[in-house]
Amino acid sequence: ALMTSDRAIAERQSRLEILQQLNADGEGLTEGSQAILRGLDEPERILPALTGALASLIEVEEEFIPAVEAALGRNLHAIVLQNSALASEIIATISARKLGQTALIVPELSAPAPATAGELPPGAVAWATEKVHAPAALEAIVRHLLGEVVLVPDLGQAQRLKLEFPALAFATLAGELVSAKGVIYGGRVSQENSSLFARKVQIAALAAEHRALLADRQILQTRREEIEARLSERADRLEEIREQHQAARGAHSAAALQITAIERVLHEAARKVDALEWERTTLDQQLHSSAERVQQLEAEANTQRSFLEEARQRQTAVQSAAETARLRDDELAEQLNELRLAVATERQRHEGLRTQRQPMTTRKAELSELIASRRADIASYQARREQQTTETTAAEQSIEEKSGELITAESAVNEIAARRAERLAEVNHLESNLRNRRKALSDLHDARGKEEVRQTQMQLKMESLAEHVMRRYQVDLREFSPDRYAFTKTYRAQMKQRGKAETETSADEAAEFDETQLREMIEQLTRQLDAMGPVNLDAVHEYDELEERHRFLETQNNDLTASRHELLDVIAKINRTTQKLFAETFAQVRINFREMFAELFGGGRADLALLDENDALNCGIDIIAKPPGKQLQSVSLLSGGERTMTAVALLFAIYMVRPSPFCILDEMDAPLDESNINRFIKMLDRFIAQSQFIIITHNKRTIAKADILYGVTMEERGISRLVGMRLTAAKPEGETLPAREQAPVQQQPLELEDESAKNLAASR
Repeated sequence: ALMTSDRAIAERQSRLEILQQLNADGEGLTEGSQAILRGLDEPERILPALTGALASLIEVEEEFIPAVEAALGRNLHAIVLQNSALASEIIATISARKLGQTALIVPELSAPAPATAGELPPGAVAWATEKVHAPAALEAIVRHLLGEVVLVPDLGQAQRLKLEFPALAFATLAGELVSAKGVIYGGRVSQENSSLFARKVQIAALAAEHRALLADRQILQTRREEIEARLSERADRLEEIREQHQAARGAHSAAALQITAIERVLHEAARKVDALEWERTTLDQQLHSSAERVQQLEAEANTQRSFLEEARQRQTAVQSAAETARLRDDELAEQLNELRLAVATERQRHEGLRTQRQPMTTRKAELSELIASRRADIASYQARREQQTTETTAAEQSIEEKSGELITAESAVNEIAARRAERLAEVNHLESNLRNRRKALSDLHDARGKEEVRQTQMQLKMESLAEHVMRRYQVDLREFSPDRYAFTKTYRAQMKQRGKAETETSADEAAEFDETQLREMIEQLTRQLDAMGPVNLDAVHEYDELEERHRFLETQNNDLTASRHELLDVIAKINRTTQKLFAETFAQVRINFREMFAELFGGGRADLALLDENDALNCGIDIIAKPPGKQLQSVSLLSGGERTMTAVALLFAIYMVRPSPFCILDEMDAPLDESNINRFIKMLDRFIAQSQFIIITHNKRTIAKADILYGVTMEERGISRLVGMRLTAAKPEGETLPAREQAPVQQQPLELEDESAKNLAASR
């Protein structure tokens, strides 16, 4: 939608710039007027003295543009000067340079023009001056130029009114003019941009469309930014979920590595425990052997003690062998000392082993606790690993769910965008209604305010009148009530002033007064009031003028209503005629298109269909084609060559209905293959008898079919030369063949003969 909007904006901008450039260059004016707008030879001195072209300074309602242009005639090309100082010089320069005629308007040389006199002729649309809006400085000039011009619906009405009002000029809405001298002007140029007023209307319309498209583009840009923001938010959310999944995978891998390390530590601890168990067993065996050795030594010591006792007994018994016994005793004492030393050593060793056994037992308990702790940690890590695996599975499921939710959300975003577009359309419609309602409410408030102001003014006026009556007549109108006694008293006072004797009358007699005397008293009092101050005597005259103005406006309204009905009838008649002609032409083109398509494709079928049969003049046309061997489908789905052949079939189908003496084809055969080229050439053979074809092509077969060839050659490097060659048919033997002509196009211009049956030219 943004690309379409940008293309539409670029298109409108391009057209607007072209029209503005044409308007700035004075396109449509005479050559002399354009030269003056460019400043002639001294733009620095001439341009400041110009006000501008008359056509660019006045505004005309769109439907009256042809009539006003016809009424202005050559004056439409006039240039408005600020003063007459350079008028003679400009005219002399234009004449000297032979730039054609021009017109200059100097406001100071134009006498004041009176307003349009007389009543609008019956059946006329309006005075021309009423439909032209000009600056205050040019109003007199416009009245001079269009003061006696009346706008009428058609030329017949202009001729009838001209017989009744010979002094006036009549311009029709179609652009015909019956001048004041009775000359009838008519006809229009074919250029769309030649009308200066129409170009101004187009510029205003294009500027409005450009502003509207810019506003629509801004809305689309805002919507696009919102959708991109939402998509970015969804993408960020998806990236966040992916990061969480990646973090979970990393945590799972770290936990697995940690569990492996813990298992390795546990294995090492188990190995150390086994070593300690072996060492403890060895120590227990050593302690057991040491205890047996101690017991053996103690037994030997007991034996030696008993032996020592026996020896002592023997010593006391045997005194004779004292020396021998003494020696034996010394030996035994030495042995005993050695045994005692060995026993003490073994005991010390036993105590050392016992001392070493206590730390070993403590170390064994510590290792048992460490093994239990490591086994608990292993169980905990295994539980955490299982938990991480569960969480990883859950995260993957969550990612899949989030992906599904993202797809659902994207589809929901598209649906929401579509609904939002519908809501925006509804909101725009409602806003439009709301603006209309607010405008109506504002108008009602304004009317209410005006009514309140009017009521306040009336109230103030009533209060002012009451105060005035109170000050002047000492009468409070709010409490006023008829007073017969005061009336009788005033009547008697007036009678007394007239010199008549006062008569006593009863209440019944007072009811009957002399009417003649009362009238005289009223007239006298009225004269006294007139003498007191002026009265608005123009009220009746103003009422008569307003009533006459009302009748005139009512007549104008009736005339405009009748003219509107007549115009609507004419438009309806034109639409019916156009629809009838279009339907007949479309039916004939449709039949020809089917025939041409079947001939070009060697079969198949094609058709043309209106997109909206109820609005044939404004709707598009759908081209449906079915080449041989393919399904019936729209032309946009065909290949390039098939689309070209379909376009050729449609071109010649239209050509059969409205043939043209000339036809230019620009590389139409470029997408065609050899078989289609032959069909294309055969199709050309059917029409070269009634039309002349100029073909731009690179195909040899098409070139061979041409009568005259024109192309570009480069005999010298960097220098291109245009050459032409006339191809002639082969003649019987014995007849001389004319040489082929080869000359630049500038020397031998192309000559196309209407009578020739071979009217085909190609360029390569």
